[in-house]
Amino acid sequence: MTAVTAPRVRAPAVVVLLVAAAAVLALVHRLYQRAEISLAALVFQPSGVRLDGAAHAVYFGLDTDHPLGMRMTPEGTSAFLLVPLLLLASVLVALVPRITGKVVVALGFAALALVAVNQLRILSLVGLVSWLGADTGYLVGHTLLGSLINVVGSLASLVLFGWLVVRRRTGKSSRVT
Repeated sequence: MTAVTAPRVRAPAVVVLLVAAAAVLALVHRLYQRAEISLAALVFQPSGVRLDGAAHAVYFGLDTDHPLGMRMTPEGTSAFLLVPLLLLASVLVALVPRITGKVVVALGFAALALVAVNQLRILSLVGLVSWLGADTGYLVGHTLLGSLINVVGSLASLVLFGWLVVRRRTGKSSRVT
């Protein structure tokens, strides 16, 4: 019998794809912003808070005398952290081609974590502005809690990425007792 193995993906091709993905993400960040805001808008549809993906904006209190609108800047998207992560992954694959599969899997999990963290940050901002009002809600939701969520969540996703790349698979213990 002959063993059938799947063709191995060549590391240089993966490096090119990762760099290209980073470049495309940087070039189409407006579309990415729209998608990210639209995803958060699905949660707040019935609440009186309006998230407009096309305008990259969140609107509060449209039925009051003091409406508030906030625009998402490019730094407010998870793309701001995904681009460097894609570039880091490309460098790791270029330097150590044998870990290409681990890097790609780790990148997938870390990217999902970054997107989830940013959604949590957006949702906490919207919820706190709705609950506490524009001034206090913005201070707590964006400046304090939003920054904390972003820093801790981004760090956790980077640790997850690193851990998944460097961990070793262990089968049965080779230790003699």
